Amino acid sequence: MIRSLAIAACGLLLSGLAQASALEQFKTFVASTKAAKGEFTQKQVKNTNGEAPKVSTPATGTFVFARPGKFIWTYVKPYDQVLQADGDQLFIFDKDLNQVTVKKLGDALGSSPAAILFGSNDLEKNFTLSEAGTKDGLEWLKAVPKAKDTSFEQITIGLRNGLPEAMELKDSFGQTSVLSFRKIEKNPALTATSFKFVMPKGADVFNNN
Repeated sequence: MIRSLAIAACGLLLSGLAQASALEQFKTFVASTKAAKGEFTQKQVKNTNGEAPKVSTPATGTFVFARPGKFIWTYVKPYDQVLQADGDQLFIFDKDLNQVTVKKLGDALGSSPAAILFGSNDLEKNFTLSEAGTKDGLEWLKAVPKAKDTSFEQITIGLRNGLPEAMELKDSFGQTSVLSFRKIEKNPALTATSFKFVMPKGADVFNNN
């Protein structure tokens, strides 16, 4: 009887650890990662009524970030575009058009998907976090924005061995952005000017501050 109770207790303990693993992995990642860089692949999945989902051509690129609110998100294929934030402003550079849009970073980062990877450590201020089970060999975490004016309904993050390997962002229009991450390097050497945006020569600038 005692042995069976002990086995049951161990089973409950292991079950509890499994349920908590995604959240624990992610909180450890956030707490121990002040900066990171890596590569990504992104595709859009659009759900249509009664038809097979439409999947966009995958986009690939690189990223580097430093908390809080500094990042460079570079699309390489199938188009060249850079999203760069210096902690104060967000610069969106379309290389083909040689066009730069400048926006105030401000509180807009708080409930955005970028805040999960690039923001401050205070995630639970802007998101309700919960476990989302196991899929594709990853432990998944669900993050629901607390703000009502965000365009995203929910974000899920797949983790393995303490690193985020996938992210799915579901918006209010039935579209899901699916991202996968690879070659993540934690806390690389960065300088004070790593995130300073250098305005391209001759670029058209649209300031939305």
